[in-house]
Amino acid sequence: MLFLVAALLLLGFALGTVAHAPLSFTLVAASVIAVWLIVFAVRERHTRRRHQA
Repeated sequence: MLFLVAALLLLGFALGTVAHAPLSFTLVAASVIAVWLIVFAVRERHTRRRHQA
């Protein structure tokens, strides 16, 4: 329960910070994070398929 409260506080802090950032910066940061997550997912899937065979 404490973890959930801490996570919500951090999320609120992050959203508050994004609200004060320019829209162009927010979109660029979101794009960078999305690309990083896609690359991570592809690498994980590739690694799991290689180890299962």
